[in-house]
Parts: sequence; C-alpha cells; structure tokens
Amino acid sequence: MDEHARPGWFTRLVSRRTVLATGTAGLAVPAALALGPVTPQRTAAQSGVVKKITLYAEALPDNEYGYGLAPGRATIPGPTLEIYEGDTLEITLVNNTDRRLSIHPHGVDYSVDSDGSPLNASFNNPGETRTYTWRSREVVATEGRRLMPGSAGYWHYHDHAMGTDHGSLGIARGLYGALVVRRRGDILPDEQFTVVFNEMTVNNRVAPHTPMFEANLGRRVEWIAIGHGNQFHTFHLHAHRWADNRTGMLEGLTDPSRVVDTKDLNPGGSFGFQVIAGDGVGPGAWMYHCHVQSHSETGMSGIFLVRNADGSMPPGAQEAIDRFRGHDHGAASPAGAHAPHQHPPTR
Repeated sequence: MDEHARPGWFTRLVSRRTVLATGTAGLAVPAALALGPVTPQRTAAQSGVVKKITLYAEALPDNEYGYGLAPGRATIPGPTLEIYEGDTLEITLVNNTDRRLSIHPHGVDYSVDSDGSPLNASFNNPGETRTYTWRSREVVATEGRRLMPGSAGYWHYHDHAMGTDHGSLGIARGLYGALVVRRRGDILPDEQFTVVFNEMTVNNRVAPHTPMFEANLGRRVEWIAIGHGNQFHTFHLHAHRWADNRTGMLEGLTDPSRVVDTKDLNPGGSFGFQVIAGDGVGPGAWMYHCHVQSHSETGMSGIFLVRNADGSMPPGAQEAIDRFRGHDHGAASPAGAHAPHQHPPTR
C-alpha cells in the first residue's frame, strides 16, 4: 500500500495520547468556580507543562499537501493535537515543500510571531523550519462574580500562507487538522475521528471514497467536526445524538443543553462531542453526512461502522457498505476532489 494513501493511516498508528500533554495540576476545582466573593485573578502565560512536537509539511499525490508527525507520514487531516488547559504547545514546523506555508490555530493564545499569517510575517518559506508557540489558559474569576472562559474546546489548525496571503490554496489542498484543549477531569474517549467539510468534500474526498470510521459496540467515540472553504453545511450522524455544549454530554438533570443529531458546520467553525457507539440502536453501518441534500447527493457522506462488541461484523453491515459504494453519488465530483483506490477503514 502506498504510504501516502489516504486518509491518515499513519495517524491511526500513533496513539492520541502521544500528542496529549498531561498537565502538572491535579483535578481540584478551580477557585474561580467556588461560591462566594471572588478576587480577580490573572492567568499566567504558562501554568502547566510545555509539550514540544515537530510537524512536517509535505506534498502528497494529486497536488495535495498535508502535515505529519514524521517525514513521509503527512496525512489529510493532519494529526490531532491535544493539550490540557494551562499547557503550552511548541510546534516546530518543517516545510518540506516548494511552497510558502504556515500553521495557524483557533481557540488558543499566541503572539504575533506565532500567528501563522503573512500579515505578521509569520510563515515558513520553502525548506524553512520555524517554531510556533500556542498557549492555553484555565477559567479564572473576574469582577462582578463573572468568569473569564478558558481554552477548553474542540478547535482546529490550518495553513494561512499558501497560494495567497490568506492561505486559501493550502486549506483547499489539505493543510488542516484538529486541535483539542481539554479541561482536567474530562473523560477521554476510546476512539477519535476527525471529519472536515471542506468545500464539497469530506477530508478532501467524495463518496464512496470518504473515510469509513469504525468502533466496537459500547466504545466511547469522540467526533471532531471542522468546516473549511466557502460552503455552508450541516453535520448529521445517523442513530446517535449528543448535547449541544462543550463536550456533547449532559452535566446533570438540569443541564439546559439541547440534545441534537444535526448541527451547522460552517467555514472556520468546529465542534466536538462524544457518543457511545451503537447505544440504544445496536451495531450496524450508520451514515454520517452533510444534511444539505444537494451536498449529500454529490458525495458528502460516509459510513460509521459499529461492529459487534467482539469486533466481528454485524449481520447486514457488509451488504450496506457494498450498497453505499455502489450508490450514485452525483454525475460529477466537485472540483479538486480526488477518488483514489479504496483505503482501509479508519479505526
């Protein structure tokens, strides 16, 4: 198999926890969340650990590009990066392409030289290595019994310099990935999937070549959804639902969060949630797709395969997969979307 074949087979071999910085603080409730009068506090620029990683930006087949954790291992999307609130992430980006590019984050703190934009002369020229520093913060108290939000959330990163001074070409060609900032005490998933609606593609692919994600019945699955391009979308997951809040889980019987199974996913936006695979519905081949019908019809759909608890294939699932691969997904694929040989399921 071509090691550059998509989508991200090497990423699946790298444990999530290899890019998750474990903070030094314990699980105590922050003082800002205690009842009673509070004194305004300021968050230190760095209150946790410093996680250092190296990313390699590389050219891929079909005129695409990706980020990877090792030379020759670039994928679309790039590897999911994770830290805890209060931690700092230092990314040494090695540009192994012949194009100018960068890396720009959402949801965290950074100085102008780590902005990743040509506006601030923050980018990598061809062959150049540059370090970007991203910081995160915890919830803190401020005046009037108010709380300033921390960095926890499902965010993302992307190029901001290829092709134009806004990086439109880099995003179109696959230079993007997920960034997760966790709050200490958050429940970690068993499986984790990233879905990027980029123009009229899913992870730069159209059905039936979109990724098939897999989990065994009862496993805790975390989905990270990201929007790019110029199109407006909605993300829908069949047979599963989640709370429309930071984690996807209700925090008590009085939690007012709506429970949803479809959510808008628009350019530059992102969200995430956790579900239990097959909870209440059992194993099977379940669709995920954009619920703008014309988008779903022309290839913005894929399969979430929930296997039996022992990992075996449930009855009817293979037949459903075969039908999906044989469906008419539109007379023409969106410009820039490629259909390589079928890749193994993402796990």
